[in-house]
Amino acid sequence: MTIDLLPLLRCPVTKSPLKLEVISTGKKLYGNQETEIISKAILYAEEDWFYPVVDGIPRLLVESFIDHSSFLKTHLPDYTQRSQILFLKYKDLLQHVIKKNTRTKKSFEHEWRLFDYEKDKTWNADEKQMMERFLKETGETIESLSSKRIFDVGCGNGLLDKLIAAQGATILGMDISNSIEKAFHKNTDPGALFIQGDIQFPPVNSGYFDIVHCSGVLIHTNSTKQSFFCVESCVRENGKLSVWLYHPRKDWIHNMILQVRKFTSKLPLIIQYYLYKLIFLPPLFLIKWLKGQKPQRRELMLALMDQFSPEFRWEHEPEEVKSWFNIKNYGNIKITTRELFGYNMTGIKKQEE
Repeated sequence: MTIDLLPLLRCPVTKSPLKLEVISTGKKLYGNQETEIISKAILYAEEDWFYPVVDGIPRLLVESFIDHSSFLKTHLPDYTQRSQILFLKYKDLLQHVIKKNTRTKKSFEHEWRLFDYEKDKTWNADEKQMMERFLKETGETIESLSSKRIFDVGCGNGLLDKLIAAQGATILGMDISNSIEKAFHKNTDPGALFIQGDIQFPPVNSGYFDIVHCSGVLIHTNSTKQSFFCVESCVRENGKLSVWLYHPRKDWIHNMILQVRKFTSKLPLIIQYYLYKLIFLPPLFLIKWLKGQKPQRRELMLALMDQFSPEFRWEHEPEEVKSWFNIKNYGNIKITTRELFGYNMTGIKKQEE
């Protein structure tokens, strides 16, 4: 992280600003220019909570002090006392986030670990197609992105964030898993920033962003509706919220897949991996090949992981999602894209009267 990111960050629990204690700095290459970054640090909230900065990335999950206990024990002399206070005062909260996040973090980290930045496409789209899709989903243009403050909630491999930053926007990419590490290290644009965080506890200043974009993420949480309400709080007045979700389908193949994933999503990840690789991948590869496509095995594995591995996967009719926008006082609500598996909906947050 750079020091410029600090004013934007908030404690995900108390929403208080964070104070920074730098442990070490380093250099990161953006384009042809080296920039000093904060490699290791600790962020302190006003009350009880503290969060590590590890490998240049603020780790702002509620449970980050547990996930990175070894790092904190090394750099924080009173870690044991501080952590005991959190366990005593916030026992129920910690049990809740650990239960809902543990499998999701591992699942998506394992999925994106398969991605090869030099060889693979993101969901079968090259850079130009990724950008075109983002513009179509959000109803923006290349020109309108300039100087915008954008929050990409569930940024995955981070490639889209680099492309958006290149248009003059400042974009904050957030992901729940350690896949955020590759996104940060592969990024070469200083306008793209990255943090690790939970969509239901967004660790950022409320009402700050011109555009909040959340593509295919809400439906992989324990409650799509709750996650929607949490992330929309990050949109400023007159700002835009853009969400992509699955819609229900009535064909038998889709219903069969949903039944199969009830079983596969509960398996250990290593067993899932070999199940997909040895059983699911060969026929899928053959079908794609017979259709005249040029399937890439890693990309197909990513698609299989995304389909069968996540613990949560929900589908919603557009009218239901539109009602959520209405509850939170959004206008100009519209479906911007509609595809076989899902659709994207946007709305503009109205000013408070």
